[in-house]
Amino acid sequence: METQSYLPVPPGVGMEENFLSLDDILLSHERLPSRTECTFPRLGFLEKSSDSRDIQEGTKMEMPLFLAKGLYERKRRVVSVELPKVYKEGWRTVFNADPTVVDLHKMGPYYYGLGSQLLHFDSPENPEIAQAVLQRIWQYVQPALQPQTTCNHSSPGPPHPASSPAGSSEGRGVRTFIGRFRRTMDSSQNAYNEDTSALVERLDYLERALFKAGQSGLNSFQNWERGRASTITASSLVLNYRKRKITDLQP
Repeated sequence: METQSYLPVPPGVGMEENFLSLDDILLSHERLPSRTECTFPRLGFLEKSSDSRDIQEGTKMEMPLFLAKGLYERKRRVVSVELPKVYKEGWRTVFNADPTVVDLHKMGPYYYGLGSQLLHFDSPENPEIAQAVLQRIWQYVQPALQPQTTCNHSSPGPPHPASSPAGSSEGRGVRTFIGRFRRTMDSSQNAYNEDTSALVERLDYLERALFKAGQSGLNSFQNWERGRASTITASSLVLNYRKRKITDLQP
């Protein structure tokens, strides 16, 4: 029986964070291209490429996500955050062409999570990111991760890709995630006792969690089909009670 050294804590959903999650902690250290909107006195030592005593206004640097979020204010311009290139229109066009060929882990191991956090910053492309990449992810992910015990035909399911105009950013984004989602789940359901390292290494951490969930379901089904499913046993408290009761009845 496999045991884990700690109980995994799932990451936050969307723009929310869960700092008990190791994935969210690592995500908060992802670096973002930033630009200072004012002078930072006596902090020049933080900028290795300059000998200035201060960090001058207009200096471009990379900041970890947690620091950029802490310094960013809409009213008082302290820093501005630029959009990483993998979230710009050029890469969204690549996803639209064939999302399954992209090595998402190489582009950013927390592609979906970081994209959600970018919505904290003002960017003219924020609506495009939200619609094209992030807005409907969890509508597809959550039903796949949760066991379906009942069938409710009245509950609205995830929107079909055909419901969005083919040329719209929303339609492109739905196809992008669904294209990768379908391939990930199909691979997880058809790779029993096979080497999947070549496939998994190209996945974002969210997609890896989906793949792991699919593999777990496949293994459980195979064990059930072969009669290896775990059997129901009596509780140790019940067994001990029976032993004590038998002892009391003995002369």
